[in-house]
Amino acid sequence: MNGLHELPLIIFTVLAQSVVGAWLLFSWVLCQSNTAQSKQYLHKAMFLLLVLLGIGFFCSILHLGSPFRAFNSLNRVGSSMLSNEIASGAVFFTFAGVYWLLSILGKMPGALAKIWLILTALLGLVFMYMMNNVYHINTVPTWNSALTSWQFYLTVIIGGSALGYALLNVNPYKEYRLCFVPYIYLAGLFFAVVVVIYQAFGLSHIHSSVQQAVDLVPDFANLQALRFTLLALAAITICKLPKTSLLSLAALAVLFSEMIGRLLFYGLHMTVGMAVAG
Repeated sequence: MNGLHELPLIIFTVLAQSVVGAWLLFSWVLCQSNTAQSKQYLHKAMFLLLVLLGIGFFCSILHLGSPFRAFNSLNRVGSSMLSNEIASGAVFFTFAGVYWLLSILGKMPGALAKIWLILTALLGLVFMYMMNNVYHINTVPTWNSALTSWQFYLTVIIGGSALGYALLNVNPYKEYRLCFVPYIYLAGLFFAVVVVIYQAFGLSHIHSSVQQAVDLVPDFANLQALRFTLLALAAITICKLPKTSLLSLAALAVLFSEMIGRLLFYGLHMTVGMAVAG
């Protein structure tokens, strides 16, 4: 199937986007959390976000072939979108890791913690912006549109809210309210449906001199149906059955469904060839 050859990038982009979205939720909660027991749980749960982000970066290195290529890709920071993505991601990962380590060791001053959290959240958003820009390529008409931005940022919302909710809602010491998170997830799901419908109509108008965009992903409708079925089941769990084991399964289903969507995204890669219409 088209897109499977980019499996490392599928895992990297979906995990990175979901972790950044979840980090935004964690930052909001930690900035208003007061009890030591609650913060201790949150800092322990935050480690899972770092593990997932680490897995994502490991997969990105696999895509590049070797760690040395990853380092070499930093040579063009400022002029290359790929270099900017890797650099901004590394900076976000570093700031997030330092915050977690100092907090776990009890060395993070309370006054500095909120500033550090907000700064790291902003760095995460910069990382997402750079990642999005990598795929706006003039010679790839199926990617070079606002739909790419919508798909990437919606994964931040959908994957991040599901992952963050699964970790935050089971805190036995929580003194914060998360009643707004299901609405964020549902809003992201609604816009994801709109984007896919719009994309499905638009693909028929994109072609080069040698291929049609719709021919690149013959299973587009079936896979999107599977994706949204999983997202809908997760929505039921998040909104109606917020229990520990079910929330964990819902978060996994959301991550998997977003990887299905990203598989289709990479499967739609095509160059303009001699001409492009649409």
